[in-house]
Order: sequence, then C-alpha cells, then structure tokens
Amino acid sequence: MLNETLIYIGSAIIIAWGIVHLIPTGAIVKGFGDISGDSKKILTMGLLAEGFTLIFLGVLPLVFTILSGPQGKPADIVYVACGAMLLLMAVITTLTGARTAEIPYKICPLVKTAVAVLFILGSVY
Repeated sequence: MLNETLIYIGSAIIIAWGIVHLIPTGAIVKGFGDISGDSKKILTMGLLAEGFTLIFLGVLPLVFTILSGPQGKPADIVYVACGAMLLLMAVITTLTGARTAEIPYKICPLVKTAVAVLFILGSVY
C-alpha cells in the first residue's frame, strides 16, 4: 500500500509540473525577443517536449499501477526507469536552466529528483 501511495503522489506531482511547463511556452518564446522563425520553432519544440515528457513520466507509472498493480518485476522496471529518466533530466536542468535567474528553473531539478526518489522508493516498498 505504501508503494502505491508513493507512486500516486509522485505521478500527481510530475504530471502537474509538466502541465506547468506547457502553460508559459508562448510567453517564454516571446521573451527571447527578435529571434528567427526557425529559432522560435526549435525553442517551442524543446519547451513542449520537456512538458509532455514530464507528463508521460507521470502518466506511465500511474496507469501501470492502476491497471497492473504496484508490485512485481514489471512495475519495478517502470518505476525505476521513470525515476532514472527524471534524474537524468534533473542533471540536465541543473547544468542549464537552473543556472539562470529564473526561480522555476532553479527548483525544477529538486522537483524532478523528489519524484524520482518517490518512484524508486515505490519500487522498493
């Protein structure tokens, strides 16, 4: 039961964080000022890809847990794989966006790491 709760909490947090990433996409792109159309498209693509990836990394363990249960080797693989991907994304964000003055980018690695820990603990308990 504890592992299921950890997965549900982690999934809810990272799905919400992913949605929060998607909302300001237009404003962020506009904030870069007069850049080329291609640069705007690439920037938009990157922002949307991160947001949807975070949502996917929350939906996958959530749906897996609901449909197959929270225990067993397949569940553990899903939880650890999603946790590992979130840790990788946390490292990337730490080396890039978190080095800016923007507060949401500074806390992003913490959110990703916290959810990764919840997922990995969910595979243990």
